[in-house]
Amino acid sequence: MSREIDLNADLGESYGAWRMGDDDAMFALVSSANVACGFHAGDPLTMLRSARLAAEHGVVLGAHPGYRDRAGFGRRALAVSPDELAAEVLYQVGALAATARSAGVEVRYVKAHGALYHRLGADHAAASAVADALAGFDPALVVLGAPGGELERAAAAAGLRYAREAFIDRGYLADGTLVPRHEPGALVHDPGAAADRALELVETGGIAADDGARVELAPDSLCVHGDTPGSVDIARAVRSALHAAGHAVRPFA
Repeated sequence: MSREIDLNADLGESYGAWRMGDDDAMFALVSSANVACGFHAGDPLTMLRSARLAAEHGVVLGAHPGYRDRAGFGRRALAVSPDELAAEVLYQVGALAATARSAGVEVRYVKAHGALYHRLGADHAAASAVADALAGFDPALVVLGAPGGELERAAAAAGLRYAREAFIDRGYLADGTLVPRHEPGALVHDPGAAADRALELVETGGIAADDGARVELAPDSLCVHGDTPGSVDIARAVRSALHAAGHAVRPFA
């Protein structure tokens, strides 16, 4: 049975003379782009370029806020209070929203990055503070995140629509969390394997964990990380496999 599914990627993560990933190629392959907002990566010029690429390719633009942690690429847990965290997320989303407006597009959704993504899925106070702040900024925003965690519950309580995502380039543990990046099986580099995972997720709603257990995710969107080696080949293979199977790639927001 054919269905529609979103394909998103974490993009706009270059800054200054430092380059991360191939945004030109990725914007042509995805339907939604999670663009870094200057804290874990990105800078004003990269944000503007990303917004223009989104407009050029008809890609839906999402804000990708993270911890204030360039050195750790936002993948280190920081002891930031819920109130400060909510303010910092608003700061980042607002920066991208202003940049996007100048390019003729708007921020339609928010997806947290890295360690912040994982914290919001598990920390009720932090998730509630961020969801309430986003609802106050724009109640039409969609929140993109992991299925079934604190952020999904907080978004519902704040009156925000929530979209569930699954990762096609990351391994899963039996509890539905991701295999830590330093452990074997954390990353999926083979485009064919990633394409097979995408089809399994779209057609069955779940995926096999590292121990063989079944993880039910029911995703609205599939994610490939822009900094994963071979991400362009992975996105291309996934898109081709979905098309061949009769599934349409469409943005969720």
